[in-house]
Amino acid sequence: MHEENKTAANGCGKIRSGAQNGAALLALMEKTGYSMVQQNGQRKFGGPPPGWEGPPPPRGCEVFVGKIPRDMYEDELVPVFERAGKIYELRLMMEFSGKFIGVCVSLDNCRLFIGAIPKDKKKEEILNEMKKVTEGVVDVIVYPNATDKTKNRGFAFVEYESHRAAAMARRRLIPGTFQPWGHTIQVDWADPEKVVDEETMQRVKVLYVRNLMISTTEDKIKAEFNKFKPGVVERVKKLRDYAFVHFFHREDAVAAMSVMNGKCIDGASIEVTLAKPVNKESSWKQHFNGQISPSSENLLGFPNKEDGTQKSLGKPASLSVRLNGQHSPGSPEVERSTYPFFPGIKLTPISMYSLKLNHFSSAVMHLDYFCHKNSWAPPEYCLYSTTSQDGKILLVYRVLISSIADDSQSYFMPEKLCTTVEDAKELAAQFTLLHL
Repeated sequence: MHEENKTAANGCGKIRSGAQNGAALLALMEKTGYSMVQQNGQRKFGGPPPGWEGPPPPRGCEVFVGKIPRDMYEDELVPVFERAGKIYELRLMMEFSGKFIGVCVSLDNCRLFIGAIPKDKKKEEILNEMKKVTEGVVDVIVYPNATDKTKNRGFAFVEYESHRAAAMARRRLIPGTFQPWGHTIQVDWADPEKVVDEETMQRVKVLYVRNLMISTTEDKIKAEFNKFKPGVVERVKKLRDYAFVHFFHREDAVAAMSVMNGKCIDGASIEVTLAKPVNKESSWKQHFNGQISPSSENLLGFPNKEDGTQKSLGKPASLSVRLNGQHSPGSPEVERSTYPFFPGIKLTPISMYSLKLNHFSSAVMHLDYFCHKNSWAPPEYCLYSTTSQDGKILLVYRVLISSIADDSQSYFMPEKLCTTVEDAKELAAQFTLLHL
C-alpha cells in the first residue's frame, strides 16, 4: 500500500495527504517509543511496548474494534484506546467500513474447522496434510463415526500454536488451492471452547463420556461406571454416541474419570472428562446468533419468563460440526428488514448454500444447510398425528438424516406435539440439530 500516493481525511473532516499521514505516524512512534510493522494486510503497533518485561498478556485481554472509518489511523486511534489502559499491541487492518465502531472481547481462537474430509482418513494422515501447507500445527482432533468407529465423521479440528498461525492458515486454505486427497475441503473458524471458571469446575460431579457405540445402553454405562465403586452413579443420560454420567458425590466423579478414561465398553474405547456446565438457553441461542423467535423458544421448552420454569429437551449437543465460524467478533443479528426494490436494480442468481448461516432464521433452513455442507442427503420429514383428550389434532414430525458417504441413517423425533404443521416441522428441525 503506497500511502504517499493517497490522501485521507482526518477525524475533523480535513484532507490529509500520504506524506502527512506518514509524518503523523512517525511522530506517534517517537512519542510513545512503540515500533510499527506492516505485513499480511495489517499494521502492528507495539507488541511488546517499550520496557515490557515478562510474557505477553494472557488470553482474554484483547478486544476487537470493528467498523472503524477508513480515514482514521494509529495517531488518532491510540489516544482513544489509551483512555481504557496501557496498550500492549494494536493491529490495524487496512480495509474498513465508515460506520460507528463496535467493541467486544476478542476471541483468541487457535482452532480451525476442516470439513469435507474423506471419512477413511486417520488422524495421522490429516495431521501430516495440514503440516504440509500450514505452519504452527499443534494437534488435530478427529471424531470417530457414530456407527462405524473405523471411520471419521468427515471433519476435524486443527489446533495451532497461536491465533496468528491459525489466521494465516485459514487465509491460505480458504481459496481452495489446497485439495488433499483430491478433495475440496471446507475451512472456517471453529467455535471457541467454552471457558468455565475454576471455582465452578470444582463443583462439577458429572462426567462427559464420548466415543460410545450407538447400541450401548444407559443401563450398561451405569453398570460399567458402578464397577469401580458400587452405587456411586446417580443417573446416566445418553445421546447418540456420547453420554453424561451423574454422580452423587464429586470425589467419586473425579475418581471414576481417572479409572474409566480409555476403558473399552462394547468394543469402543471411551474418552471421559468432567462435563462443563452450560446455560442451555444461551448455548442454543448462540448457535442461532440470537435469531430464535419467542414462539420457537416455547417450542423447545426454554424457561418461561413469567414462571421461570425449565422444560428443556436435554443438554444440547454441540453444533460445531459446522455451525462454526459465524461467531466473529461483533457479529450482528440477522437483519429482518425489507428494502424498496427500485427499477433497474441488477439481480444475480444465487444458491442458498452459498449464503452465510446468519441469513437463515428458521431451524428448517439451518438443517437443510447443515446437511448440504456435510454432504448428506436432504432431511426427510414424515408427519404423524394423534388426538388429545379434548379432541384436538396434535402433530409431530419424524426426521430422517441419511449420510450419502457411508449409507448410514438416523431418525429424530421430538417428545412434544404441536397443533400446527409449521410448528411441528420447526420443532423437529430444532430437535434434530440439537442431537446431531
